[in-house]
Amino acid sequence: MLGSFGSSIHEEAELESEVVDHHHQPCSSLVSPPPIHMRQLLITCADLISRSDLSAAHRLISILSSNSSPYGDSTERLVHQFTKALSLRLTRHVSSAPDQSLLQSSYLSLNQITPFLRFSQLTANQAILDAIDGHPSIHILDLDIMHGFQWPPLMQAVSERYPPPTLRITGAGDDLDILRRTGDRLSKFAHSLGLRFQFHPLLHPSDPISSILILPDEILAVNCVHYLHRLLGDRDRLCLFLRRLKSMGPTIVAVAEREADHNHPSFQQRFVEAVDHYAAVFDSLEATLPPASRERLAVEQVWFGREIADIVAAEGEHRRERHERFRSWDVMMRSSGFSSVALSGFALSQAKLLLRLHYPSEGYQLHIVNGSFLLGWQSQPLFSVSSWR
Repeated sequence: MLGSFGSSIHEEAELESEVVDHHHQPCSSLVSPPPIHMRQLLITCADLISRSDLSAAHRLISILSSNSSPYGDSTERLVHQFTKALSLRLTRHVSSAPDQSLLQSSYLSLNQITPFLRFSQLTANQAILDAIDGHPSIHILDLDIMHGFQWPPLMQAVSERYPPPTLRITGAGDDLDILRRTGDRLSKFAHSLGLRFQFHPLLHPSDPISSILILPDEILAVNCVHYLHRLLGDRDRLCLFLRRLKSMGPTIVAVAEREADHNHPSFQQRFVEAVDHYAAVFDSLEATLPPASRERLAVEQVWFGREIADIVAAEGEHRRERHERFRSWDVMMRSSGFSSVALSGFALSQAKLLLRLHYPSEGYQLHIVNGSFLLGWQSQPLFSVSSWR
């Protein structure tokens, strides 16, 4: 596991000195590093780029490229993705967005082969179901609905209540065509359940809650699954958004985010954090899928590769993946007027069942922190879900 490769600061200094000593030697004279040094080499390369020592950085990227592969073990695959991202930063190229069909396909694979999305969505669903129990008219605002995979299980649960409530979903997104197709699928599913249902597509404007209309008899549930981090580029705007969200009087706000600090102002610290975070993610994929798995390759290269390139190579307004840890979200939510709602015992049982049935590897760990859930691999927390009102 790459995350366990850590060595002392003294060893890292020696390694960096070794790279700089070879600065004026031909690349062929550099001996390929053993795997135990790969993490340190990545970090050293990031440091060289941040100090504008571009010649040494180019040499180190050559070493990293020759010692990594998208088809190797988890370490080689991870180093391959980070080396590509460092190369983009070094050449000041903005990473081109993957083809939309490839991105959608990798998202579907991510949903199938990892517990991350299902854990986030099912736990958020249970928080919403617990909060809306007994109400006859429910309005769910999903701030990033994607393909709507989160909602059929909740719709099924709601339809079994007596009498079944009326359900409205406002789904926000960046592509109107995808939103309409998502709405059509959910409407057909609701019809098959005999559920009174309406869907409203909402293209992401600069202010995604300005056009939301809450009917007098409705209660509002807000779903913020892997969305709020996109607003971290302007913290004042995010805090204003959260205060306005609170002023709408939601019965529940479900929040799911990465458990990582990819928003640190220091590139070097952000880079180290990203290496350790994605090392655990890639290790989890290796433990649950064979090396030749097409789905694994697509998720690593397209989905996570895009995220890594964004965190490492993009700056300023171009960078979207600005994750922060749960403790930061806890402070921001409370300072915006929200109170924490402990996730229920049923939500915990459901999350444990998900991991046991679909992801048999024992490396996944579930922890409770102040009534919120953190899912991790081995000792590395990776995702958090929390509930607020």
